[in-house]
Amino acid sequence: MLELPAIPKKFITKVLALEERNKQEVQLAFMARALVIATLPHSKPDDFYYERQNGRYTLSMTANPKFGLPYGSIARMLLSWITTEAVSKKSPEINLGKSFTSFLKKLKLQHGGGKRGNTTRVREQMKRLLTCKISCVYEDKTKGIFEGDQFCISRSFKLWWSPIEPSKKEFSENSKIILSGDFFDELIKNPIPINFDSLNILRQSSLQIDIYVWLTYRFFSLRKEILIPWKNLKKQFGSDYAEYANDSTQSTRNFKKKFLQALKKVWLVYPAANVCPIDKGLMLYPSDTHVKTVKIKYNAPVDNLSYPR
Repeated sequence: MLELPAIPKKFITKVLALEERNKQEVQLAFMARALVIATLPHSKPDDFYYERQNGRYTLSMTANPKFGLPYGSIARMLLSWITTEAVSKKSPEINLGKSFTSFLKKLKLQHGGGKRGNTTRVREQMKRLLTCKISCVYEDKTKGIFEGDQFCISRSFKLWWSPIEPSKKEFSENSKIILSGDFFDELIKNPIPINFDSLNILRQSSLQIDIYVWLTYRFFSLRKEILIPWKNLKKQFGSDYAEYANDSTQSTRNFKKKFLQALKKVWLVYPAANVCPIDKGLMLYPSDTHVKTVKIKYNAPVDNLSYPR
């Protein structure tokens, strides 16, 4: 077994605080299934096209060249917040409010300027997320199946967060996003329940977020044990890292080490996840879901919704 670095005490303290909060109330959130089966880039892509594969499922994203592709933990938290708003309010119109500071609080992020500050990063990732095009394709050549969905996340948006006068903090009009019909349909039909506080604790690593959400998704339907080879996991979770691009044994070993480092922290947040790393891959056993199964009552056909102008 690989020797992994110890988990920082600060992280353990956050996990213990989360456990106490969860005894009172779990902050239920959701993630879009289409972007859980295969996920966003971890780091800033060099290209305007991105592809990730999970078995017979392929996710591809095409960016607006002016803004680029969404990536990292901030993009994932934004996506979860947007999904949660759409599912809970059953509406494609997402209101972000008049204050950027208050919006950051909704994401549990502190206001901070500069190139690496949360203010700059959230604005950048929001632009990237709302202007990219997404393709989800499932192909099973043995059964002759080829199907998929194509969508943009937003149909339209207005973000009043860049005042002409730097001192002006409030606006007369709310910032808002109108989700595209296809994406809203996907959210309503297939939301994946998660704990947003858990997402927040794991936000220092987008790989940690991906593993947590993926395990949550798998355990909703897993009825018997399954082995997932390390090469398959590398293709699913590490395909956008140059050092994992080849099929060499060393490349897989390096990925395995990084994956287990992230899994170690996910285990603390989600201790009910019954998984066992072995030489051949990761064994998954039927486990309790991290949040209770949520039934979404929604009967109105999406095509009949009245979209705001």
